[in-house]
Amino acid sequence: MRTKIIAGNWKMNNNCAEAVELVKELKAKVADAKCEVVICPSFTSLCCVAPEIKGTNIKLGAQNVHFAQNGAFTGEISADMLKSIGVLYAIIGHSERRQYFGETDETVNKRTIAALGGGLIPIVCVGEHLEQREQGITEKVVVEQTKLAFTGISAADAEKVVIAYEPVWAIGTGKTATSEQANEVCAIIRNTIKALYGDDVAAKIRIQYGGSMNDANAAELLGMSDIDGGLIGGASLKADAFAVIVKAAG
Repeated sequence: MRTKIIAGNWKMNNNCAEAVELVKELKAKVADAKCEVVICPSFTSLCCVAPEIKGTNIKLGAQNVHFAQNGAFTGEISADMLKSIGVLYAIIGHSERRQYFGETDETVNKRTIAALGGGLIPIVCVGEHLEQREQGITEKVVVEQTKLAFTGISAADAEKVVIAYEPVWAIGTGKTATSEQANEVCAIIRNTIKALYGDDVAAKIRIQYGGSMNDANAAELLGMSDIDGGLIGGASLKADAFAVIVKAAG
């Protein structure tokens, strides 16, 4: 059985004080979680939050990671830097990074390799735009993104990766793929991993849904056969709502 994973992507929200307050409120609410719980604050809040979650079941994630260990890359953060402050997970290739900051399938692959090399667990995001879904090429898009993200990655490393299926048209819009639509695409992603690495890795790899999952729809989505968790945006900024999603994961 795959352990479900619920990760909160706080995006560009909460200063250090606000981040600490949210964590303090959240700790007791998710203390008995049966799933893995991850929070991904902004870079400036990581060091503030790390001591607050020490000794709890909450894991720390970053919203991005660079593909070099060090060097002249102004504004970037390396896997080693993140690891040194207690970060375990790193979101890679989020649609907002692709849309606003020039992230490509190539850089997603490089960041994924760097994260694995630095001891981080990548949460690799894939997903189609509305026009691509309307054109009937959702499968083509997510298969290609998945294959390119895993280029040059061994089977042993591949099974450590978490994949987040996030239909771009459902992020921050309030729209959500139906549970059947979400599960269908997650199954396509799993079959792509199966084609790349075989049954064993495909059975182990965890695939989240990341398109406006909230406290109202989480139970139905998380009950689907190929959905192993959620990458939560807005709802992760509210302790009560996030706790409901965590509970829905089992």
